[in-house]
Amino acid sequence: MQSPPSPKTGLPPTSKPPTGGPSPLPHMRYAADSDHLLDRLAVVACYRRIATIVFVLTAGAIMIQGYSQVPVYQATARLLIEDERSTAIPGIQTADTYYQDPEPYYNTQYRILRGRELTRRVVKRLSLADVAEFNGTQTGPSSPIDIARQLLRSVVELVRPAPPAPPEPPRPDETADEAALVGAFIGRVAVVPVTGSRLVDVQFTSTDPQFAAEAANALVEEYVAQNLEVKLQSTQNMLDWLQKELAAQQTKVEDSERALAEYRDRQNAMSLDDKNNIVLSRLNALNDALLRARTSRIEREAAYSQAKSVASANDAEAIAAVAQNGQIQTLKLRLADLQRQKAQLAERYGDRHPEMVKVNASLADAQKQIELETNKALLSVRNEYERALLEERTLAANLEQAKSDVQDLSRKSVAYNVMEREARSNRTVYEALLQREKEMRVSSNSRANNVRLVDRAEVPGGPVSPTGRRAWLMAFLIGLAAAVAVAYGLDYMNDTIKTPEDVSKHLKMTFLGLVPSVRGNKHPILGSSHSPHDFGEAFRSLRTSLSARYGESGTKTMLVTSAQPLEGKTTTACNIAMALAYGGARVLLVDADMRRPGLHRPLRLKNDRGLAQVLSGQVRVRDVIQRTIDPNLLAIAAGTPPPNPSELLASERMKTLLTNFLHGPFDWIVIDTPPVLAVTDAVVLAPLVSGVTFVIGSEMTRRRLAERAIETVMSSHPNQLGVVLNKVDFGKHRYYYARYHGHQYKNYYAEAV
Repeated sequence: MQSPPSPKTGLPPTSKPPTGGPSPLPHMRYAADSDHLLDRLAVVACYRRIATIVFVLTAGAIMIQGYSQVPVYQATARLLIEDERSTAIPGIQTADTYYQDPEPYYNTQYRILRGRELTRRVVKRLSLADVAEFNGTQTGPSSPIDIARQLLRSVVELVRPAPPAPPEPPRPDETADEAALVGAFIGRVAVVPVTGSRLVDVQFTSTDPQFAAEAANALVEEYVAQNLEVKLQSTQNMLDWLQKELAAQQTKVEDSERALAEYRDRQNAMSLDDKNNIVLSRLNALNDALLRARTSRIEREAAYSQAKSVASANDAEAIAAVAQNGQIQTLKLRLADLQRQKAQLAERYGDRHPEMVKVNASLADAQKQIELETNKALLSVRNEYERALLEERTLAANLEQAKSDVQDLSRKSVAYNVMEREARSNRTVYEALLQREKEMRVSSNSRANNVRLVDRAEVPGGPVSPTGRRAWLMAFLIGLAAAVAVAYGLDYMNDTIKTPEDVSKHLKMTFLGLVPSVRGNKHPILGSSHSPHDFGEAFRSLRTSLSARYGESGTKTMLVTSAQPLEGKTTTACNIAMALAYGGARVLLVDADMRRPGLHRPLRLKNDRGLAQVLSGQVRVRDVIQRTIDPNLLAIAAGTPPPNPSELLASERMKTLLTNFLHGPFDWIVIDTPPVLAVTDAVVLAPLVSGVTFVIGSEMTRRRLAERAIETVMSSHPNQLGVVLNKVDFGKHRYYYARYHGHQYKNYYAEAV
């Protein structure tokens, strides 16, 4: 297989033969630049007759239709549809459910604009039943399409009368006439969103420009009014529902709170209310008092224990209650002062001195008072301990009673808490509904609308349907587009091999040459009076290409085959052999198609014996060689068809025969074989010859079939493989061959004759 075409030159690289030899001639390279504009135009030129017919018919029908139809006018009104949240009052929550995604909301509004409910309001407002355009009283010119439809309908009714079609059932809330008017009105409405904005154009078409403007304005005005009515009605419905719910919820709140009060009275438990829970407060107070009393009792007990261990007044000074007693401290100061006085007097007087006696009496009195006060302090410590102990026991008993009261209250609070939660929930719901009801009333009083009319429709100044020059231009453009579309459609569906470019681009094979088609001659032969000059020149060019490809030395064996029958491989093999013979080479032409032999017909040879009999050993080679009209060309016919042609061609006798031919007096051995996709004879012989010439009928062989046939041949690894494009229609593909061969490629030879 060849490499893809070169991206710079557009020419496919020539395939070099595996066994050596020169490359194909430069004139055998064909561009594969399919992106050129002229190549695209060549498709239209190829189907120019069909394209011209389509253009004439399409343009004519559109022009006749344009001149015969009634002018249609279009009026446009513009709306501004904002988001629903634009009407919300700041700080107030409404019951409206907004679209989270704006696209569904706007699509819904577009459908409402073309909905039957809105249209029915417009129909009543415009009294559409009295408009001639809608009530059937308006008459207009019949177009060719209408005439054709009427004629076709008449013919069908004559052949098979059709039952009358049942009328469209009306909606439950509209009559049949009203349903027809609504449907007709909707068919003339178009809703066109303005890209990149929230504006919407509402268009209405009519044969009356004044009515078109009136209908467009009526539609948008009714839409704005209906949108506001729907919002207000939705709000009012919500308010009505809220009022009913408020009344019911208020009753629930009153019942639940009354049940709470009755339960407290019945259980004699006012403390069930958290605000009046004195039982729990008393428990907490007693618990705190008990902790303080226990602490005080421990302190008093420690002091009392210390006081019991005191043996004398001097030992009592270690007790804090005694040491901190003010009276005792005062007495001790007086005692100390008296002792100082005694010491001073003792220096001057004796023990019996009156002053000394007086001082000693005062000291004894002070000592007694200290002992008395100490005993009182110790007794006070004991009394305080006993009082603290009594207080602790009393508080402990009271605490146990309070705990019992709390437990009893807890048992009563189980049912109370359930009732209290229900009452609280009912009140919360009631307050929420009351708040929502107030907000809804404020929102309803605002009468805000998110839809408004921006531009009213004006009376159109001219029709939208093309007339005059516009009709001509539109007919021309549509006809041209249809013609080009048909041409490209036919070209797309035609996947056959048509040009040398297809060979290089799709098959990736070396192109040897092309052969033009000859009208009226099934088997054109070189040298005959019916053979055109360009037909002969094609084979002379093919002879040059083959001579350059196979070289000049030695005997060359060439196998000729095709993908399928009727592609002209036998005629091509004959003419190649004759062209080589006319060029002075000694050529042997062998018909190896032993199933359907045909080589003997164009050369007018006998076919009673031939290659089949040689391979089966019935005759010798020199007995089947026949002379032709040219002395340099000899031929061997296929002979009588044998029962096993594939086995004969694959036999050792066939290999020996080809080897003998190579050592014979011939310069070329041309072998005609059956089509590749039909049988495997060509595949068997391909490795035994110098090269294979593959014949493809132009616009006969589909691309996939040709690719599969070439793959089949290549599976046997032939030495060389080239393609000849046969039966080329120069007139149909005039542009292509003019581009690559010049504008006078075909006429040059005719003028030279």
